[in-house]
Amino acid sequence: MPSLHDLAAPAKINLFLHVTGKRHDGYHLLQSVFVLLDWHDTLHIETREDGRIIRHDLNVPLPADDLCVRAARLLQAEAGTHGGCDIHIEKSLPWGAGLGGGSSDAATVLLALNRLWGLNWSAQRLEALAVKLGADVPFFVRGRNAWVEGIGEQITPIELPPEVFDTPLALLKPPAAIPTSAIFGSPLLKRDTEHAILAAFLAAPKRFGRNDLQEPAEAWRETEPPPAGDAGSLRPEASDGRQVSQALSAMQNRFGNSRMTGSGSTVFSWVNHAQTPHPEQVLQAIEASLHGGHWVGRVCRVLPCHPLLHLIGSDAAKP
Repeated sequence: MPSLHDLAAPAKINLFLHVTGKRHDGYHLLQSVFVLLDWHDTLHIETREDGRIIRHDLNVPLPADDLCVRAARLLQAEAGTHGGCDIHIEKSLPWGAGLGGGSSDAATVLLALNRLWGLNWSAQRLEALAVKLGADVPFFVRGRNAWVEGIGEQITPIELPPEVFDTPLALLKPPAAIPTSAIFGSPLLKRDTEHAILAAFLAAPKRFGRNDLQEPAEAWRETEPPPAGDAGSLRPEASDGRQVSQALSAMQNRFGNSRMTGSGSTVFSWVNHAQTPHPEQVLQAIEASLHGGHWVGRVCRVLPCHPLLHLIGSDAAKP
């Protein structure tokens, strides 16, 4: 049976994220730049003739009806195909990180099955389907670094300056996984940031803007209070927004800059190689100094495009 192996599902980060308003239906209006990273999950997909869709977790157990399975079922139903598949997933991207791991996995499933099932759908048709799976999935299907607006559905591929590709990024994921609903419902969330223009971002891509979700993320607390006499501490079972603050402070002190991506909880810093020639060692030292659960650090590079862009054909939108 036809199969595809070693399929990358890359992470993404938001270089900035501004909330510019709120619609009457409750959705927030955003502006952001999404970039793809060389940190990825790995999928192996094999076709089946019996129509069944089965996921195999190679290292981390996932929910039974995760986005990968939902993506395969949705494509199967919309295409009217009787084909099935076995999806093998090796997770590397942490959960609750703001890196788009689940959405990226789902997009990789769509791209691969479009080829394996012989559907040959266009990029535009796959993107229209991807919208039904979540706001980030169309970006991964499009497969290019992009200026993103609206509620995340307005995706414009862009050419990034060379400095973005030439500069490494250090990422640090705290144990905390902060509910997106809590951030967007926070009274601390600024919802009226002035609209940005692309030219201003391109003039200073590593310094432009901010993440409007960062302040409410840092302020988020679990509803369960810590034990008496422990109000100021961080317990492993009480990982919350204070860990985002810790990560931001630690990364700022070591790399001179820090920002949260998406709704968190991952924090990233641009690495000046002249000042920090061994960022991996610096990240290891930061991880060793922090407490309250499992911290994950990684040094990454921005990708020029999705590693699977070739699966979508020549009609993929170009910047």
